[in-house]
Formats: sequence, C-alpha cells, structure tokens
Amino acid sequence: MQAAESFIVPLLQAFVWFDDGLQSFLQARGWHQVTRSQSMIMANVVIGVHKPSDIARNLGISRQAVHTTINQMIEMGMLELRDDINDRRAKIVAISEMGREMGRDADLAMAAMSAELRKRIGTRNVDNLIKAFSGDWGAAMTEWPKVEKRT
Repeated sequence: MQAAESFIVPLLQAFVWFDDGLQSFLQARGWHQVTRSQSMIMANVVIGVHKPSDIARNLGISRQAVHTTINQMIEMGMLELRDDINDRRAKIVAISEMGREMGRDADLAMAAMSAELRKRIGTRNVDNLIKAFSGDWGAAMTEWPKVEKRT
C-alpha cells in the first residue's frame, strides 16, 4: 500500500461515513436533502468561517461555486447573509434560525454516530482519534525541498 493510501483514503472514507449518516438522520427527522457541498459550507460556518471567499479557499473551489451554493442554502432557509461590520462593502454568511434548529438535530446525529462508532471500533480508538484530530497540527506543510523531476 502506498503511503498516501494508508492515511488519506481511510480519512476520506470516515468523513463520508459521518456525512452520509448525518444526511440520512436529517432526512429521517423531516429535513430536506442537503448536498455534500452544502454540508461542507455549513461546517465552515459552524467553525467560524463566515466570508464566502474564505470558505472557497478552505474548500479549494471557486468563489462563484460557493456563492451559488450559499444562495441555494439561503433559499432553503438554512443560511442568511448579513452586513460585515468590518467591511461595509462585504456580506458574511450566518446560520438562520431554521439552520440552528437543523444544527440541533445534526448534534443528535453526531452523538448517535459517535456512540455507534465506539461500539464498532472501541472507545479507546475513538478517544485516540478525537485526541489526534484535535491536536495542534501547526501550519500546513507548504515548503518542500526541490528534487529532480521524475521521468
């Protein structure tokens, strides 16, 4: 197995497991279907990223794509745009009242999935994952020594 596959693929699979479970739970609770893009934008807003340009940078997609998805989420009632008190020309994304209600159900889903994961892979493994992912990883690794191009 290649080094990249030994870590990044299971990490992505874990994310998809949680996101699919979250979407299924929300639909069972009567909420409309949310796309993975909408889910990722909501996750950014929840962690405090409110400028569409910053969300686009975090997700590695265009600002236009982020604005399109945000507008869909506003139409669905999940988000709203507010004036940015630090920049009168800009708007920031905020969670609407309906979005907060949906968030409470999302919290229930996460608690249920975490409990299920503890049953499946063990409490110690889950605790270690939380500890590892919550640690300070430092800045992204962006500088690498130059090497000869492979042919």
